[in-house]
Amino acid sequence: MASLPIEDAFAYCHAFIATVPRGVRMKAQTLFWQQCTQAVNQDGSIDAEHLMELVIATYRSHESEYDEIEHSAETLLTENRELKNTITSTTQALAEQRKLFEIVLNNLPLGLSVFDADQRLTLSNLRFRQLFGFTESDVTPGTAIADLMSKTRGTEHANTGTHRKKRGQEASSKAGRIRRREWMMDDGRIIQSVVTILADGSNIAIHADITEDRKAAERITYLAHHDPLTGLPNRIRFREQLDAALAERKDDEQIALVHLNLDRFKSINNTLGVSAGDKILQQVAERIRASAGSENILARLGSDEFAILQTHRQQPWNITALADQIRRELSEPFFRGDKQVELTVSMGISIAPDDATETDKLLRNAAVALSHAKADGRRHERFFSGEMDEKMQARHALEADLRAAVQNEEFELHYQPLYDLTQHRICGFEALIRWNHPVRGRVTPMEFIPLAEEVGLIVDIGRWVLRRACNDAAQWPEDIKIAVNVSAIQFSSSDLPRDVNEALAAAELSPSRLELEITESVLMENLDEALPILHALRERGIRISMDDFGTGYSSLSYLSSFPFDKIKIDKSFVNDIVENKEAHAIMRAIILLGDALGMRVTAEGVETAEQMALLEYEECDEIQGYYISPPKPFGEVARMLSMPPKKNGGAAPFAKLRY
Repeated sequence: MASLPIEDAFAYCHAFIATVPRGVRMKAQTLFWQQCTQAVNQDGSIDAEHLMELVIATYRSHESEYDEIEHSAETLLTENRELKNTITSTTQALAEQRKLFEIVLNNLPLGLSVFDADQRLTLSNLRFRQLFGFTESDVTPGTAIADLMSKTRGTEHANTGTHRKKRGQEASSKAGRIRRREWMMDDGRIIQSVVTILADGSNIAIHADITEDRKAAERITYLAHHDPLTGLPNRIRFREQLDAALAERKDDEQIALVHLNLDRFKSINNTLGVSAGDKILQQVAERIRASAGSENILARLGSDEFAILQTHRQQPWNITALADQIRRELSEPFFRGDKQVELTVSMGISIAPDDATETDKLLRNAAVALSHAKADGRRHERFFSGEMDEKMQARHALEADLRAAVQNEEFELHYQPLYDLTQHRICGFEALIRWNHPVRGRVTPMEFIPLAEEVGLIVDIGRWVLRRACNDAAQWPEDIKIAVNVSAIQFSSSDLPRDVNEALAAAELSPSRLELEITESVLMENLDEALPILHALRERGIRISMDDFGTGYSSLSYLSSFPFDKIKIDKSFVNDIVENKEAHAIMRAIILLGDALGMRVTAEGVETAEQMALLEYEECDEIQGYYISPPKPFGEVARMLSMPPKKNGGAAPFAKLRY
């Protein structure tokens, strides 16, 4: 190829450019013209060979660029399709999330509202509308908060009204400030709103129906300060009322505090059941409330304890009159079904400022006076005195010493013989506890046993007595029995059968040699609980005796409730049997009763030959008393067993009767 006319070169150019991709055609056309210019000969013709070389070289240099452009275009198309798919998917996901958001929003258990800085609603949920009774049109976005408040069917609680509103306005510029508002709705519901104020003045609020929570809280508060059975203030609330009364007391004003306790009420629960006891307590509360009137403060301090606070009255006359009235009211029988229940009450009274001006002291002094009223035979009231306080301090000291005595085992047992009138010999011993205090010296059982029962130490003491008595008895002849007294508290506050079994096992003593003595108080205080225990002990071969027979209220009825092995005639019936025909007749009747029921009879407190002779004549089984021997330490038992038979003086018993 030599030279081409320029027209042919243009034709060739157009044909070549047509093969070039559309996106670079203009650039290729410009480049071709530049190449033609470079290939023009001097005569104006185009050197075709040179032009072809230029074109081929240019094509080769741009071939990879064209491929890259085509690849980029394809990539762009692919990415465009992917982007379109992504946008579609994202749009669908956003729609689903919005749907889920609306479901969650409208199913929240709490109401939700969002207001902008201009206090216009931007968002709310279904629960918000339900709580405040709004319609859907009421809560369209842009609604002013003032418009919503005007449609609220209720009023803002007084404690969250104007005062809190002002505080909220002051705090509106502080991010994160929280306000609480309460609404008393017309239908009785209580709605609480917790509003979080954001930095720009907008706010987010949650709303809840707290009606039931508020009622529960009020109920809890009520129960914390009131007795649920009677509805009376409890000990906590009574202290608060007493604190307030003492704080407000004028210099010339007296305040009287009465501490009441129902005598032996536990026996009613044990006999009739707790449910019946509760009903009676409610009736007791009503009677005391009626007597005390609205001008006095009444409270229930414990199971069978009440208290009355009397202010603005002259004392002690007014409180004495009130105590008399209460005693008369409570002396009237209570009825539970066909059962009639009679109650008595003991009362302790302290007066401010004479006895104390502080709550704790006034309460303590009333309790001290109550203790003395109960110790003096119950059924009446006692006013506090300084002498009582001294006795109470002495009692506390004795209690401390008694606790130490239990720990240090400062006790010992003495043994008093039981004398068989048929065999004319000692057939056993009763174990009697003695306390030898290192400073006090010998402390009598009458001093410490009631205290031990009151403070619960009798369980430990009784367990120690059982073990020691069984150990000592194991060293005696096998036909000699051992009698041990058991307190009513040991039935209710310990595992008595286990204690007995352990004592017998440790001493390797036969159960048939052990005799347990109980008073009717064991049965009176908890008959249903005591009877199974007594039967279980008796089935083991242990003998059960009723001690102090005839001194209680219901001895005969208890004889029919349990097959006692023995009854012990109290010393008070034996003292006058020689001089008093009535005492003699009672003693004879008891002996005949025991014989008829198959129970042995022991007469306690025999101190003379005449008494022994008369009891032997009436065929009493056993006697016990100083005439045979006073209680002696363990070391004296062998000597007592070796004593010759006791003689009754040989006189005919009726010859010495003095009636």
